[in-house]
Amino acid sequence: MIELKSEEKAPLYEQLYAALADEIRGGQRAPGTALPGRRTMAAQLGVSINTVDAAYQMLAAEGLAEARPRSGFYVQKTYGMLHSRPARKSSEAAHTPSPAAEPVRFDLSTGSVDTALFPARSWGRIQRELLYQRPELLQRGEMQGDEALRVQIARYLSAYRGVDCTPEQIVVGAGIEYLLGCLAHLFAGGTAAIENPGYSRTRAVLQNNALPCTLVDIDEDGLSAEALETSGANLCYLTPSHHFPTGVTMPAPRRAQILAWAAARPDRYILEDDYDSEFRFDTRPLPSLQGMAGPDGPVVYLTTFSKSLAPGIRIACMVLPRSLLARYRNDFAVYANTVGRFEQQTLAAFMAGGYFTRHLARMRLVYKRRMEAFAAALHRELRGVTLGSVHSGLHFLLTLPGAGGEAAMVEAAAREGVRLRGLREYYLARPEHCPPDTVVAGYSALKEEDIPAVAAALAQAWIR
Repeated sequence: MIELKSEEKAPLYEQLYAALADEIRGGQRAPGTALPGRRTMAAQLGVSINTVDAAYQMLAAEGLAEARPRSGFYVQKTYGMLHSRPARKSSEAAHTPSPAAEPVRFDLSTGSVDTALFPARSWGRIQRELLYQRPELLQRGEMQGDEALRVQIARYLSAYRGVDCTPEQIVVGAGIEYLLGCLAHLFAGGTAAIENPGYSRTRAVLQNNALPCTLVDIDEDGLSAEALETSGANLCYLTPSHHFPTGVTMPAPRRAQILAWAAARPDRYILEDDYDSEFRFDTRPLPSLQGMAGPDGPVVYLTTFSKSLAPGIRIACMVLPRSLLARYRNDFAVYANTVGRFEQQTLAAFMAGGYFTRHLARMRLVYKRRMEAFAAALHRELRGVTLGSVHSGLHFLLTLPGAGGEAAMVEAAAREGVRLRGLREYYLARPEHCPPDTVVAGYSALKEEDIPAVAAALAQAWIR
């Protein structure tokens, strides 16, 4: 029997997700079997339907479960291969040594941040004041998120990203994955074009929510309208300000062509993921596609505070065009918001007091200095290295001809205690188009004092 503890630090939906994930991986829930209905599970555990839904969406995003239209969630059948043989006794499993992993000294992955930069003092002070002065925040809030936060987000997006919207168009949610799950429901029956190379989790979330995806190759300017037209999709997911992982910035003419593609048919929409536009070190980023299209245009704008604050603060938002608002409010009327109200109100006060913009300004300076020092160290240690897209985002592409290929580069770096990923991993189709000898190097979690040692470790791995 699953037990959730309100006194635990982890939110209830994360506790439920972890418990179900353990049961699926352990074979207690057989592949292909249905998970309890959301209402049934909510009643059994004494939690909201929204808590159960968030946990199920996380299972789907991880590939542990799949959503079937008008049927519910089912344990993924692929797990049958893992449990086709009788399970070993627990004592035997406990004494079976696992393969030793190389210790990680330096993390160059793209999903981490420097937690030392988190504004803990001001954030904590605001949250403590709210805790003692606003007991009403213990009550359920608005389905789309507290108005105070949506007002601040609308002002920020207007001033810094050129987004044209009202607070009523904003939906706050616990991460981009949850919001994509909501959008998959709204666009049921359609097909989404996904950038290739691109972010594999997006495709997994949409497909696990029964929205088929097709992979479309990008070029030097990003996704093209011609390729979209050929794909047959009526939706497209884009990262136009800073394509992940190549770093390509979609130029204004290409943006206009993409908007024209969407405007050609009433069922076409663009999902614009603006995940790290705050971090651009040379010029101001181009205005968002949503701002070019306007509040009634065919663009759903998505962004997250994972990079600007921390991944553990599960706050993201989307801006819905007015044409989708009524449908969203009708279909999700019974849902509670997935972000705690104290976190929402803390962020609202943090933004209203000017702390957020000052925090971003500080982070840009720190990350720019870190990027320049890391790039200089790599050029000193790795003769012939090429670094791509260094002036925006928090990662760049590193190419070292003659290094033996991307897989060998990743393995050799791991032996030296450096964690990074190869570019080919992001090619969800046609990996033969991937540039050779290229890895993705993130530096957001890299301490400045470690930069010389990281560069030396990579040189040891790839040259010496």
